[in-house]
Amino acid sequence: MRAEIVSIGDELLKGQRVNTNAAFIAAALAGIGVPVGRIVSCSDLEHEMVSVFTESLERADIVLVTGGLGPTRDDRTRKAVQELLDRGLELSEDAYVNLADRMKQRGVELSESLRDQAMVIEGSHVIANTRGTAAGMIIGCGERFHHHYLVLMPGVPSEMKAMMELTVLSYFAALSTTAIRHTPVKTLGIGESTLAAMIVDIEDHLPQGTTLAYLPHAAGVNLMISSIGRKQEEVDSDNRSIVDAILKRAGKFIFATSDVTLEETIGALLSSRGMTVAVAESCTGGLVASRLTDVPGSSLYFLQGFVVYSNQAKQKTLGVNKDLIESFGAVSDEVARAMAKRCLEISGADIAVSTTGIAGPSGGSPEKPVGMVCLAIATKLSGTVLSKTLFMHGDRESNKFRFSEAALRELWEYLRDQE
Repeated sequence: MRAEIVSIGDELLKGQRVNTNAAFIAAALAGIGVPVGRIVSCSDLEHEMVSVFTESLERADIVLVTGGLGPTRDDRTRKAVQELLDRGLELSEDAYVNLADRMKQRGVELSESLRDQAMVIEGSHVIANTRGTAAGMIIGCGERFHHHYLVLMPGVPSEMKAMMELTVLSYFAALSTTAIRHTPVKTLGIGESTLAAMIVDIEDHLPQGTTLAYLPHAAGVNLMISSIGRKQEEVDSDNRSIVDAILKRAGKFIFATSDVTLEETIGALLSSRGMTVAVAESCTGGLVASRLTDVPGSSLYFLQGFVVYSNQAKQKTLGVNKDLIESFGAVSDEVARAMAKRCLEISGADIAVSTTGIAGPSGGSPEKPVGMVCLAIATKLSGTVLSKTLFMHGDRESNKFRFSEAALRELWEYLRDQE
């Protein structure tokens, strides 16, 4: 089986909202062996929806639709499906009871517009909404559309996710005869062309049914190894063989082969080694500390963070020598090293990371341009301070993120080399 995803909403087409629903649905379907061939965003206009649904149902066994099931006038998905399939509406008793109970708990009277949320397309398999009011539907579309399926779900991510996990995935898993395996290979510190040259012979000899995609990001490039076939054991074996070959060839640049972030990887390394970390930040404004503490359980290894944006703060909070700043400048290896060393001493951590740089758009010079960042790591174990100067190219926001990514990369490389 193959699927297509249709996301309803003018807000998606105007760029007012990022379509996270489609990414979740595609990843979830892959887990039951249903590949997604196309993702489409569509306006709230009924005739546009009818056109898109018609095209998708001609191609795909399953068309999953999110959005347009609410109680307001711009929620027109059901009407579009009624027109497409020439079917009426019927009351779902289960959906009505769920709705009545939910309204009672909120102390809200069940109005006619809310009652309408329990009306479903005739012949639907109703999907219970455990997080909201609008019922979802799995609809067999009959001979006209080759007995393909429409799946209607709300656009609210929490409601859609609950429907997928509790009903939709199990419903279609029973019908799927395909096995799929997707494995991300996440890298740092290597460009797309360099990595491609390094693994060109591996890419030239992929097993049948296996593909390799390049996904560049701010600090390197990720790969996605995808395998599809009839038998799960063979698919897993083919997929693993390519991942292992890439690890053998480019392992020093790879921090993960699963859906984990760099900060999660660092957290796991710190925890396994029983080590703690503190940070002293200037140009990143606390972003390194924020990313490290985004990980649940980070209090086990993250001790402290200093945001010392001004020269005065560097001197007063961390005790960086004024003469050092005046001699070398706030953005310098010397100041980065002093920041890391004092951060280590004050916090008592095993490792301290520092950042100082020029995010832009102003503040640069020919000697120290916008995008320059100086990083340092001080460690209790060795008593040494390592520093590095890098140059990025981007606007202020992207530079700050890249600076934080570079700092985390240096921390990851240090921890990796401690094995």
